[in-house]
Amino acid sequence: MALDPEKLRAQRRARQAQREKESKKLRIRLIVAGCVLLVLAVAAILFVTGVKKGPSASKPEASVPETTAPATTVIHLAAAGDLNITENVVNSGAGGGEYDYTKTFLDVAHLLADADITALNFEGCLYGAPYGTDRSAPQALAQALDDMGVDLVQLANSYSIYKGMDGLESTIRGIREAGMEPLGVYENAEAARKGKGYTIRNVEGIKIAFVAFTKGMDGMALPAGNDGCVNLLYSDYATDYQALDRETVNKILDAVNDEKPDLTVALLHWGSEFNDTISSTQKEVCALLQEGGVDAIIGTHSHYVQQMTLDKETGNFVAYSLGDFFGDASRAGSEYSVILDLEITKNQATGDTKITNFTYTPIFTAVEKDQPLRVLRIREAMTAYESSYIDRVSEDIYKKMEYAMGRIEARIHGK
Repeated sequence: MALDPEKLRAQRRARQAQREKESKKLRIRLIVAGCVLLVLAVAAILFVTGVKKGPSASKPEASVPETTAPATTVIHLAAAGDLNITENVVNSGAGGGEYDYTKTFLDVAHLLADADITALNFEGCLYGAPYGTDRSAPQALAQALDDMGVDLVQLANSYSIYKGMDGLESTIRGIREAGMEPLGVYENAEAARKGKGYTIRNVEGIKIAFVAFTKGMDGMALPAGNDGCVNLLYSDYATDYQALDRETVNKILDAVNDEKPDLTVALLHWGSEFNDTISSTQKEVCALLQEGGVDAIIGTHSHYVQQMTLDKETGNFVAYSLGDFFGDASRAGSEYSVILDLEITKNQATGDTKITNFTYTPIFTAVEKDQPLRVLRIREAMTAYESSYIDRVSEDIYKKMEYAMGRIEARIHGK
């Protein structure tokens, strides 16, 4: 049984219908307010004209109706971290000659489906069999992501060209066939020129630009004639990751700004694997992107949850790393992460749009004997264990989750 996209997206459709209803009410209020202002303006003109013509019988002053405060539109962007394609990850959905990831993602699917728009980082290929051992995933895994409500898939990462340009093209095609949009990559130079390095999405009347960059591609370099097929942060991306490619980054951001989006989100594959340190070059990248108009920076690659900050005044948000959404969980610290929820608010009267809040749901990849890997919400899984539910996790997993909760908070707040 596959994940049911209609069921998972029912809440999203209901919310959209409610917003359409509210939008209609807003238009009516604005029309009424406009009519009132017009009537008052005409009355003022007639009054002034009457004064100029001479005194007349006094008339009661017209009362000015109260107007409602400018309405706002609020949407939610969900983001998950790295989905690492390995043998164990692929095999979590194996059985009966087909792949089915229902149980793998069942506990967290609604967190992605309930958002207005959802993104994650896919570290692997869609290149056919053999699966898992060579970083290739079955199409069923991509379809499961779409069924969960994932809209945008970052492909600018370590494995963008793991299978060469043919692999990149095949992966892009597979993501699109599943119903999602790839970010940060293009199948050839012509597509790169047309794409200009970004994607625009209109979400409930809020125009959002998405860009994605990677620090490199596991030491691999783009073949000659394929410049621009992967958005890269560094000109020395195949060696030292020290020479920030300001010219290319700014060129993409300038093109984004020409679109006049309400908000710009950058998905970054950066930093160092299995390392807590926020490097000086990462801070340099942050400054460059924010100066170029980026409002939210959402990072991956370290496999660890890292610091998140929101400047309430400017609305600038930075998450250095969300950790691993789903992977082998074979290394301490990579088994837990978060699904991020960004609250985005647009003032309909002024057009001002900013990130007004962020929350997150701690998640955990449970590795248990004779059980397929599962991605679970930590709080709910711990409650189920404490209540002795039938499908509860083991005592060992419970203790690891208990520890993870404290570490997630400490990491996010930079402690």
